[in-house]
Amino acid sequence: MVQTEQAAEMLRGIYPDLAEDGRLVIDAVKTTGDVVLDRPLSEIGGKGLFTKELDRALMDRRIDMAVHSMKDLETWLPDGMAIGCVLPRADVRDAFISYTVPALQSLPKGARVGTASIRRKAQLLSMRPDLDIGVIRGNVQTRLGKLKAGEFDATFLALAGLDRLGCRDVATEIIEPDVFLPACAQGAIGITCRADDAETLGYLAALNDPMSHTTVMCERALLDALDGSCRTPIAGLARLTGDRLVLKGMIFRPDGSEVLSAEREGAAADAEAMGRDAGEELRARAAPGFFDEPD
Repeated sequence: MVQTEQAAEMLRGIYPDLAEDGRLVIDAVKTTGDVVLDRPLSEIGGKGLFTKELDRALMDRRIDMAVHSMKDLETWLPDGMAIGCVLPRADVRDAFISYTVPALQSLPKGARVGTASIRRKAQLLSMRPDLDIGVIRGNVQTRLGKLKAGEFDATFLALAGLDRLGCRDVATEIIEPDVFLPACAQGAIGITCRADDAETLGYLAALNDPMSHTTVMCERALLDALDGSCRTPIAGLARLTGDRLVLKGMIFRPDGSEVLSAEREGAAADAEAMGRDAGEELRARAAPGFFDEPD
């Protein structure tokens, strides 16, 4: 809802008449991903659990645009849907949160870390195979409550989400991407609409941030080439300087026992081709069953 309010405020700033004549209305849609909190997304349907109700509302013409965290948006959009814009991207980094230790590297052997992200779990185990990783889901306060209750020694959250909620100060340590590569499209908000809705596409074009759009589409192309989902431990980050783009992608075995990485550098105009090429390289290098959970 915070992200939706942000998008609505941007629209009001550019098109004040939308608000004045009552056409800009927020319709809160609770998704399956918001309701089912006791199991990992990978077990109950994946990223689509945060989008399918919104997709249905769009196609039924009950709403005209849907606001998403881009890292939760499937790489394959339903027929007739389009990404209308990507808003200016927030901080891409992960935040480490603990009430018992001052930093990730300070976690003692066997410490229990809570995360619902297969990417974070695999990446942590590749660095610290001694850690005990458990599932933790829910909103920020729910997760912090579980830390305070001693159920977990630490957890991770996207720093962008903490910033949007005004609670960056709960972060014990902010992990740099060179240490802990974030999820593809982390920190980015995108807005989808019907592909044939020229009026809405026109409104959204004015909100699009070209730099964020370029880096996010590069990372989504990497995911697409890997058939990436929340069931596959994949990390990726594209960074744009001027018209030059640098991409790093990583894939992990779910138990962290093997890590493969690929990097690309080139023109921003080739962003999606670079992402796809890096993803295809990683897919070719990964042995059969690379993403399978160990017995």
